[in-house]
Amino acid sequence: MNAHPLQDQLRRPIHDLRISVTDRCNFRCTYCMPKELFGDDYAFLPASEQLTFDEILRLTRLFVSLGVSKIRLTGGEPLLRSNLPELVAGIRAIDGVEDMGLTTNGAMLGRQAAPLYAAGLRRLNVSLDALEPELFGRMNGRGYKPGTILRHIDHAVEAGYEVKVNMVVQRGVNESEIVPMAAYFKEKNITLRFIEFMDAGNDNGWSYDRVVTKQEILERLQRSFALEALEHSYFGEVAQRYRYRDSHAQIGFITSVSESFCSSCTRARLSSDGKLYTCLFAAEGYDLRAMIRSGADDGELLTAIRNVWEQRADRYSDERTEQTAGNREKIGMSYIGG
Repeated sequence: MNAHPLQDQLRRPIHDLRISVTDRCNFRCTYCMPKELFGDDYAFLPASEQLTFDEILRLTRLFVSLGVSKIRLTGGEPLLRSNLPELVAGIRAIDGVEDMGLTTNGAMLGRQAAPLYAAGLRRLNVSLDALEPELFGRMNGRGYKPGTILRHIDHAVEAGYEVKVNMVVQRGVNESEIVPMAAYFKEKNITLRFIEFMDAGNDNGWSYDRVVTKQEILERLQRSFALEALEHSYFGEVAQRYRYRDSHAQIGFITSVSESFCSSCTRARLSSDGKLYTCLFAAEGYDLRAMIRSGADDGELLTAIRNVWEQRADRYSDERTEQTAGNREKIGMSYIGG
């Protein structure tokens, strides 16, 4: 760990690095990559513009030297990136990486769970927004059925992974699935996390009217389950966690809209084409790939990363209003990772 932890303008340390390994996805979820905008002819990044694994590993080592200890691989859908176990093994070998996870839609997890586990991956977050087949098929925009994802989750648990499931809740879409999802994953002893519908990007039709808040979800759950709140386990933990009183299973809430956690955000984000972002709702990033490919040495890269973080003052969710959400340009979630 760096002897002088890197802090931003609000004294938030850098602790987490989310690395998007691809901007491509095989789903077209309405709140992320609606198929009306991301059609079959959509121009994704060419391979030459993506960071190579060597470039990702070089940058990861530099971030770790500045205080990062937790890595998450995202996309797009990260399992679409070829030879991903090679990258996982490389990250696991970096001294100072204490934790690594991967967020996936789970559709390709069946055949990739074993090689990724062998490479050193131990934690998975699987996105699943409904158990009802027709509803889930509409939400993912490709007609994928939940049964496939559920089988892959079971397979991952059997392989030894710690699995959490992420559910984005939208009013008028899938509120009816809140209790069935909770009951299903309680029985499986798998943590389910309810995510408030966020205005990430500018293409998902977000409005406050479509947000189902943590308090509303919790009230629904408490009609069926006895729950007790748990303390945060570390500074910067995003989820508000609860435990079922009659079980070891837990649920969590990601409350970016109703109960902002900007004040304890410790996350930096690296896009698949090498831009550094300091907020999920950012409009612009800092181009580290251009520096690498123009011959910058590690010292120059470290200085650039340090300067970006030390100048950081992002607190978008604290300041969000209906007007700012609709009028501010923001990078797409599929590009930067959730």
